[in-house]
Amino acid sequence: MNFIFVFGLLVAGLVLLVVGAEILVRGAARLAGSLGISPLVIGLTIVSYGTSSPEMAVAVQSSLVGEADLALGNVIGSNIFNILVILGLSSLAIPLMVAQQLIRLDVPIMIGVFCLTFFFGLDGTINRSDGIILLIGGIIYTGFLIYQGSKESSDPDSEYETEYGNKGPLSLMQWIKNIAFILLGVGFLVLGSQWLVESATTIARQIGVSDLIIGLTIVAAGTSLPELATSVVAAIKGERDIAVGNVVGSNIFNILTVLAVCAMVSPIGVPVSDAVLHFDLPVMVAIAIACLPIFFTGNVIARWEGCLFLSYYIAYTTYLILYATEHDGLTIFSSVMLFFVIPITVITLIIVTLNSLRKKQQTKQLRNQSIEDKDEFN
Repeated sequence: MNFIFVFGLLVAGLVLLVVGAEILVRGAARLAGSLGISPLVIGLTIVSYGTSSPEMAVAVQSSLVGEADLALGNVIGSNIFNILVILGLSSLAIPLMVAQQLIRLDVPIMIGVFCLTFFFGLDGTINRSDGIILLIGGIIYTGFLIYQGSKESSDPDSEYETEYGNKGPLSLMQWIKNIAFILLGVGFLVLGSQWLVESATTIARQIGVSDLIIGLTIVAAGTSLPELATSVVAAIKGERDIAVGNVVGSNIFNILTVLAVCAMVSPIGVPVSDAVLHFDLPVMVAIAIACLPIFFTGNVIARWEGCLFLSYYIAYTTYLILYATEHDGLTIFSSVMLFFVIPITVITLIIVTLNSLRKKQQTKQLRNQSIEDKDEFN
């Protein structure tokens, strides 16, 4: 098969995935809004999960055709890309605010889900029973989000009201139009995923790179484009907490639903290679854990922290390329990262976190002192 044609098929598949996800989210969100579902709940569920629909389409298609490495690489690579690139670029546009709920609840859940995935992979396979457990967790988490959303104020978030929320009943033509959006979006996702999987595996075999590496890089970046667009636009519009929430929610969905469904539909489950178990999964868990101190410092992702995220993604991709090509510089690069760059980063994060804790404690003491002085004066 001609290489240019295959590459064109890859690009066309990515375009169909992005367009399909967008129109699917719009159609579903507008129908939900017309049924009286609050824009907040729409944002927490349909919009966040809808931007992960390309990962679902590609992963399921890969599992069905026996390309489980591509499916697993897509899920892990997308989660790493979401944190390091999407949050990195979004925070460069404008420092991102981090909601307290994310620090107290959603990020710990994300860390726990990633660790559970690593545990399931220790025996070399994420099997059907593992997938069922993950899917049950996804259902519980989604139900919790809807329950929490129903307790929030009915005042809608402006960006969902503007882009997705249609309050009040729809006309018959509007119903037909939005249902057509949903069907067309699903069709684009299915066709785009088929083209992407076929072209990516062909390219991998022609250039001698494994399906896993292709899934971790090209496919992962391509299927994360909806999250990238959503978070960057939200950050620019000033909805900075939503930019972070979209990434965290999508990462949780990728494991609890996408990987779960793959493990359930694949006849042999999802094999976990030694390379994934000893490197990619630990990297995914490590960057999730690193989110806590970064998010905690002032409840803001500063620009320098965004640069740190992007730098680590460049380092991660460099390692994958050196590993795939068996380059002589792999040993030196790994040593520099392991014994110099990573320790310095850890020390920096510890110092920044301790300084933030000290400042918060001082602020609390000053507030209490002010209250005591006011009481004494009265």
